[in-house]
Amino acid sequence: MKYAFILVLLIVASAGGLLGLVVAIRWLDDMTVTPRIVTGERVFAMPAGVVPRGGELVLPKEQRELAAKRPNPVKITEESIAFGKQHFATFCVPCHGAEGKGGVSGPVALKFIPTPDLTSAELQKQRTDGYWHSYIMTGGAVMPSYGEALSSTEAWHVVNFLRSIAAK
Repeated sequence: MKYAFILVLLIVASAGGLLGLVVAIRWLDDMTVTPRIVTGERVFAMPAGVVPRGGELVLPKEQRELAAKRPNPVKITEESIAFGKQHFATFCVPCHGAEGKGGVSGPVALKFIPTPDLTSAELQKQRTDGYWHSYIMTGGAVMPSYGEALSSTEAWHVVNFLRSIAAK
């Protein structure tokens, strides 16, 4: 009887240990296959042609030339520049620096690819407002997309701020 009890106890303990091992393996495996979400990335692909309520169609970065031809619908005013500066401070300063000088002036840029000088008169001359807007909304080579974080109007305000800091 004593041996039967010990045998049952060993079977129950080994079943519990096996169950614990299965849970541990599943836990560790689930942690390795969990999707990685990076700031600025979309969690899911938006269906083609979908426009958010109160928004406007954002052209994909593959159509940047077409997006570059779009005029800025937001007038450059002191309020627009202040609003754009506020969003620039939130989203752009980590890479481009507080003055938009680029290089390694932003805390993220110190450990990453140096960013362009957004105040450069030459760069400002080369880029249209539509181009800046498209770049902010859909991202670029290393710049993340902020289309999920900013509305189209807010991105136009950032464009107005960028125009205001251009070197004369």
